[in-house]
Amino acid sequence: MPVTDITTDADNLTMTLTADFDAPVERLWKAFTDPRQLERFWGPPGWPATFTQFDFAVGGRARYHMTSPQGEPSRGAWEFLAISEPTGFEVLDNFTDADGTVFEDFPSMRMVFRFEATGAGSRLLNTTYFASLEGLEQAVAMGAVEGSRMAMDQLDAVLQDLRAYAQGKGTRTEVLDDQHVRITRLIDGPQELVWRAHHEPELLKTWLLGPDGWTMIECEVGDTYRYVWQRGDDEATRFGFEGETVLSDPIRRSVSTEKMIGTDGPATVNDLMLYEEDGATLLTLIIEYPDAATRDAILATGMTDGMEASYARLEATVLAGV
Repeated sequence: MPVTDITTDADNLTMTLTADFDAPVERLWKAFTDPRQLERFWGPPGWPATFTQFDFAVGGRARYHMTSPQGEPSRGAWEFLAISEPTGFEVLDNFTDADGTVFEDFPSMRMVFRFEATGAGSRLLNTTYFASLEGLEQAVAMGAVEGSRMAMDQLDAVLQDLRAYAQGKGTRTEVLDDQHVRITRLIDGPQELVWRAHHEPELLKTWLLGPDGWTMIECEVGDTYRYVWQRGDDEATRFGFEGETVLSDPIRRSVSTEKMIGTDGPATVNDLMLYEEDGATLLTLIIEYPDAATRDAILATGMTDGMEASYARLEATVLAGV
């Protein structure tokens, strides 16, 4: 993970994040000053950012919002105070309403981004200055330390060419914490078609099958969904999942609940995000479990292998035009 340290300093009212990357300073600078690239990592997993304004000049303003899996937005704005390409910039960060009006009851934070060359690439030093000890303590209590770590740990995928980062590596599973797992898979095809493959029954039935020998015998999609599979003609093997759509942002993001049909077991929240670059689509699925025990039990079923079989079939059927 690129983040090497996060330090809070109550005397100086600061929080400083340090991260090292295998990329030159100029590439790191580009990631932080191109809003389309910044969107891919500024929000922590489950809270992706969208920048709706980015006037990158001293005195200019950027507006953004981060959206929870339930569709709840958290909005903010930057005022650019200083810019020194490619070594850093400084902003005043504020919470805002939907119209971009600053919330006066919430303290502003001054953030300084510094980019330094290292023998192996580059280093990010991000220092946030708080107006009071109460403001610093409030940010820490709201999860700023872990949220910042998880957000910046996504930057490696942005700094590399997407195919170099993920092609040929199959389906990868990362445990983020007790409740969250991140699944990533590069799909060699356009984002629009990958989205359709996840939302159109006639396409879903061709690839979402897990290991060979299984058939999807029921496929209902919409505000609610229901999938049922069976192995061969053996009705005793029949099982399925159902849930509801919580958030849909075609062709970028879809959030749904998932629960095994006929059980009282807890539901998961599945947060699917798609990003296309050079004709390939990075699929990221963040799964929220009720607890670590449920997470471990589901991972132990061979879930990753089953997903890889399905994604490989997606490339071989849907994306091949079959």
